[in-house]
Amino acid sequence: MSYAAIIVAAGRGTRAGGGVPKQWREIAGKPVARWTLERFADAHLVILVINDTDRQVASDATQGIDVQLVTGGENRAASVRAGLEAAAESGVRDVLIHDVARPCVSLDVIGNVLAALENSEAAAPALAVTDALWTGADGIVTGTTARDGLFRAQTPQGFRLKAILAAHRAHDTEAADDVEVARRAGMNVAIVAGSEDNLKITGPEDFDRARAILERQNGHPPR
Repeated sequence: MSYAAIIVAAGRGTRAGGGVPKQWREIAGKPVARWTLERFADAHLVILVINDTDRQVASDATQGIDVQLVTGGENRAASVRAGLEAAAESGVRDVLIHDVARPCVSLDVIGNVLAALENSEAAAPALAVTDALWTGADGIVTGTTARDGLFRAQTPQGFRLKAILAAHRAHDTEAADDVEVARRAGMNVAIVAGSEDNLKITGPEDFDRARAILERQNGHPPR
């Protein structure tokens, strides 16, 4: 399809343990990064933004996949900008920016974002917050917070390529995600349906959760 996919994989992922960045650890028989890249196989261009010290392991993990390796920057925003600059001459209108640590993203979620981009300049998946929310300090509940209108953000986050590149070029500080960069530039971002399966691997326990999801998605019975 005529969109570019930028997979951000330059982080170190130390909270996940294992001695190596989480994107290169194997899960259900493949490196995390490979699972993630395979979800965007129909993109016109796939860019994997990496730490330059990971170039060899990235090449090994992506063998046989048509992917462009790009060196990232000192933080996530800088790494995304490096990917966007590399995609700028691709001729595509839209770009999806995705965290490498979300290997379980479904084609439905990707399709939701792409469909929304037909009528919006930006779109991102999210899940409405349904749990009660507390504030706390020193292990004690100090209050409650209304959950109305709150969402748990996910990726891929989709944008008009020229617009989000201009937003990143004008943005000189860190941001929580690319939606924050887009909104600071005055872009309207549509919310589309996310998925509970689209978890982000953060801690050691998330590998078992992700493995179970991937095996279910690929037709293997749960263990």
